[in-house]
Amino acid sequence: MTLRVYDDKIGGTLIERKYPDVYFLNDGDIRECITHLKPPYGKGFYHEICFDNVHIGFGNVSLQHRILLYFEADFDSVEMHFSLKGKSSALSENFKNRVSFESYQHNIIYAHQMCGQMEFDGQEMQILEINLAPEFFKKFLPEDSELFNMFRNSIEKKHSCLINPDHQRINLEMYQIMNDIIHCDRKGVFKRIYLEAKVAELLLLQLEQLFKDESSGSSLLKKDEEKIYAVRDFIVNNLHQNCSLIDLAHQVGTNEFTLKKGFKELFGTTVFNFWNDVKMEQAKKMLLESDLNINEISELVGYKNPRHFSTAFKRKYNLVPSKIKTGTPH
Repeated sequence: MTLRVYDDKIGGTLIERKYPDVYFLNDGDIRECITHLKPPYGKGFYHEICFDNVHIGFGNVSLQHRILLYFEADFDSVEMHFSLKGKSSALSENFKNRVSFESYQHNIIYAHQMCGQMEFDGQEMQILEINLAPEFFKKFLPEDSELFNMFRNSIEKKHSCLINPDHQRINLEMYQIMNDIIHCDRKGVFKRIYLEAKVAELLLLQLEQLFKDESSGSSLLKKDEEKIYAVRDFIVNNLHQNCSLIDLAHQVGTNEFTLKKGFKELFGTTVFNFWNDVKMEQAKKMLLESDLNINEISELVGYKNPRHFSTAFKRKYNLVPSKIKTGTPH
């Protein structure tokens, strides 16, 4: 099993991997590798985790300009592809049409011994792709859907294709699981068990979303969807700030009504419920893993009054922060 990614003009090989049999066999091992992107391409990394039947790859890079690369793979794979930021496209002799992704989109791809070119366009590229051995993937595929049966038949006939010609939007539950995968700090067999569970959970969400009637879709315009995702990104990166709904709406160039309606439609919750949940999750992580005191953590997640922080934390977890910080039993 070999994958090669290279630049035909410069002549450099960015990635060349001979994946071990662990990709197909259940021997319990886990292997990791990080590739760093350097000039003239840009700056960033691509982190790979490989164990039985599963290959996880995620990266975050800043590009200096549009990049055209070539790839060769001599194996079959079912890929859960998530485009978090940036634009990318791939053209292979096994696909009739170019496969293109934009920010916040996902799909499932069956690839049979691919060979072609990839193009990346965007100042910041962020992706997560999970490749599964086809026989392993088919065990999860429901049988009561024409869409899924067509995809299963394509795998058996070795016809490369997308499970659905239309990409789906990444929802809030998917973001949370992807974050768990990317930031998993467990080791060895515990990491494998944890990641296996998260991959299955993420696949479940993809299949459930695909199973729903795609014709219902989103009532939002594409430009409004992008603004609402931008609000989500702002919240995640600015937990310490306190903004009104109008401030958030104006920051991305929309209005309060569109933001409220669209956020609920895309993520199934309100803006401030989401903001509070993210703050509490981050606070819990800092309480467990850092040496910061409760006052410092309270300030970092946007609470000037530690008492208000403790009240919000207890409302979320039914436990005051000091109990977690001191390791007191529930």
